[in-house]
Amino acid sequence: MAPRVFRNARILIVDDEPANIEVLRRLLERAGYHRIETTTDPRETEPLYVRLRPDLILLDLHMPEMDGLEVMDQLNQIAEASYLPILVLTGDISQEAKQEALSRGAKDFLSKPFDNHEVLLRIATLLETRFLYLQIQSQNQMLEAKVRERTRELEAAQIEIIERLARAAEFRDDNTGRHTERVGQMAALIAKQMGLPDPQVSLIRRAAPLHDVGKLGVPDSILLKPGRLTDDEFALVKTHTVIGARILSGSRFPILRLAEEIAFNHHERWDGSGYAGLSGDAIPLGGRIVAVADVFDALTQTRPYKAAWPVGEATAEIDRQRGRQFDPALVDAFLRAIERPHHSGARK
Repeated sequence: MAPRVFRNARILIVDDEPANIEVLRRLLERAGYHRIETTTDPRETEPLYVRLRPDLILLDLHMPEMDGLEVMDQLNQIAEASYLPILVLTGDISQEAKQEALSRGAKDFLSKPFDNHEVLLRIATLLETRFLYLQIQSQNQMLEAKVRERTRELEAAQIEIIERLARAAEFRDDNTGRHTERVGQMAALIAKQMGLPDPQVSLIRRAAPLHDVGKLGVPDSILLKPGRLTDDEFALVKTHTVIGARILSGSRFPILRLAEEIAFNHHERWDGSGYAGLSGDAIPLGGRIVAVADVFDALTQTRPYKAAWPVGEATAEIDRQRGRQFDPALVDAFLRAIERPHHSGARK
């Protein structure tokens, strides 16, 4: 009798002799197998395989129209990526026939006339291998799904930590904690308008909020001072780009490497009059993008030392600074991002 676990196995018999098929069918049914399909036309094997997805194929080797070797070649082209046992049953007992069948994909080989008991033992062995393979495949898929889920969780945790770090720095001079979020969103919109690929846009969206993390090293008495800063105080404020870059340096993660670059460069100016004196394309793109987004948000929000500008005035100021404070191409991208279709001063 077939082991209980194998009784639902799908078995396909391909033999051009109806008598052979009948013998095998009776043998299998007596052994407890009941999901049996047969054909005497080997040309039907492919569509039957596609429809049935059998767990085992009993295949005659020498048949008219299409022999067993051709059938195996055909199955090799369409078979799913799983272990498919093919047991060849043939009257050809030559070593050449056996080697050829095994090389084409047969998993076992029996010569006719065969011993019934041996046939059932071979079938059970092949089905055991088949089901073990499927079990391992299923377990691998579950493990891969768990790995993907764990990876998503780790990425989400990384992003949350980054967002909280950015919020901690910004909360000291923006009690809503939304400045970093707005800068990230605007930076992503500008990057999108520049035609950057989506993965890079997403990276900028996540890294940009860390641009001011170096403010953690600047005293509140200076950050929150309502009046004009002295030269010494302003010099201390300027160090936040260096402090931020140091905090973020040495990471192996792309998002933090980009954040380090942005933190150091977001106060550089296109004309070279920024904090570190870089100019033009020597300023990394991430820093140039965040420079526009940061200034626009700073202008349009109330701070201890200034009132909020109307959006139209802030936008006009960004436009006036093209070629001086900002990369002209990024000013154009910014204007497209905020959808000002009537603006006529944008230049390519």
